[in-house]
Amino acid sequence: MSSHTSPGSSPILLLGAGAPEYREYVLRQIARVRPVVLVDKAPPKWARPYLAAEMAVDLRDPETAADFVRSTANRLDVGGVTTYMEHYVELAARLTYQLGLPGNSPTAAAACRDKATTRRLLAEHRVPSARSHLAQDADRAVEIARGLGYPVVVKPRGRAGSAGVLRADGDEDVREAFHRALVDSVLGLEDWSVPGVLVEEYLQGPEISAETVILGPQHVQIVAVTRKTLGPEPQFQEIEHSVDAQDPLLTDPLLADVVTAAVKALGVTRGVVHVELRLTSNGPRVIEINGRPAGDLIPLLVDRATGVNLSQALASLAAGEKADLAPTRSEAAAIRFLYPEHTGHIQRLDSHGPVHDQLWLERLVWTRDLGTQVAAPPRTSIDDRIAHWVVTGPTAADCAKRLDLVADHLTVRISRPAHTTSCTR
Repeated sequence: MSSHTSPGSSPILLLGAGAPEYREYVLRQIARVRPVVLVDKAPPKWARPYLAAEMAVDLRDPETAADFVRSTANRLDVGGVTTYMEHYVELAARLTYQLGLPGNSPTAAAACRDKATTRRLLAEHRVPSARSHLAQDADRAVEIARGLGYPVVVKPRGRAGSAGVLRADGDEDVREAFHRALVDSVLGLEDWSVPGVLVEEYLQGPEISAETVILGPQHVQIVAVTRKTLGPEPQFQEIEHSVDAQDPLLTDPLLADVVTAAVKALGVTRGVVHVELRLTSNGPRVIEINGRPAGDLIPLLVDRATGVNLSQALASLAAGEKADLAPTRSEAAAIRFLYPEHTGHIQRLDSHGPVHDQLWLERLVWTRDLGTQVAAPPRTSIDDRIAHWVVTGPTAADCAKRLDLVADHLTVRISRPAHTTSCTR
């Protein structure tokens, strides 16, 4: 274990660092309110400026990791254990339970990670969701799909990032999607997932997420609503997120009731969670509940739009303290991801014009290097994202225009066949 100077107060253990292009903002914000002890297999260099200490522990062996972390937590008088990584939601809950620290029960964390359990609990508590069944093999998946009626959605039981999630319009689509759901993964989550494949009712309507803070068993608060733009089906890749402090859904009592009922059904009693929903003609229906803050820099969007800092709320709640959820801004922020238009190797990445000088451009990050092979739909994943950019503005409409303006100043060339194109969806 190595350590650095840090402000004086009981530290929190943070499980996993993640990729800097998406996670450095979150870690930096956490470190501003609590000393952080990072536990990761190979703590990255980029994280060190924000750490009070670091421990190299292979978290893929949860029993050994739990033993090591427990002993360290006692020695350092740790005030909390938390994570913003999907991989470690269950381990964090197990450790807080064993150490008597604030957090969710291991049962609630497991329910968030296992989509079959999520659906069962939502159905038992009559929370609007999608009809869903676990398929043991491709033949059974077809039987389920016929019973639900086409189209259906086929998805892995325990992955994330839309990996292996496909719309199926017929029997052969279901068979292909079933096998994709068994093997498709991102971020190494296959090592942390309950195996299995679900066949579900297809929900029509716009997709949103409710960025939600649970201050206690009876206090559930939606802090922000994220409007999502999805790529072409049969995949469900997220290509854009937008947060508006004046979103009318923030005062929608039906949405609040559904989200509150959903987190209560799973037994989530504390923390920052990311609840995904579809706005159907019959009202909001839950897609899934993630037992950690949103990824894709959504916490940054919430901060820039509302002034509410979800990362610091995560740290405060993990340490047993109150979270400051009072908004201090009333603006909008959005992010867009650039996916390849066709499969091949990246030959050129370029931005041109005065767009970099705009104060409303929060960041523009290339996330793939020259020479990297990328895959286009319907075989794309979040690993194939070439770039992302974040903009701010008075309204969501202003942000949409600014996202387009940045896109107009980007040039990407991908081999096979090679051509230059402006950045488009």
